Amino acid sequence: MAIKPFNYQQDFSSIDFRQQPDLYQVGRGEQGVLLVEPYKSEILPFWRYKDEASAIKSAEQIYQLFEAYRQQDDFVGMDMARKFIQMGYTRARRYANYKGGRKVCRRR
Repeated sequence: MAIKPFNYQQDFSSIDFRQQPDLYQVGRGEQGVLLVEPYKSEILPFWRYKDEASAIKSAEQIYQLFEAYRQQDDFVGMDMARKFIQMGYTRARRYANYKGGRKVCRRR
């Protein structure tokens, strides 16, 4: 079965996905992570990845949110927390692998 493409044309600014979870799209990887409210506003303040200590603390805080969403049977919240953890992991790996977090070295 083919995965449907993520619909970025949806009016994310007017949708409360807690009230209308049926409109939520899982997407691939991190798709939509910075669009889905109110979850973005709840999780984003905890999202840090600049150094190992802040990334660990961030992951623990976001995982606590994941568990709280799970207790409430809130699938959208759980998936958004997962996406933020995944996004933090990929950014932390980039900082570990590339000086300054840049994927490509700029030569002058």
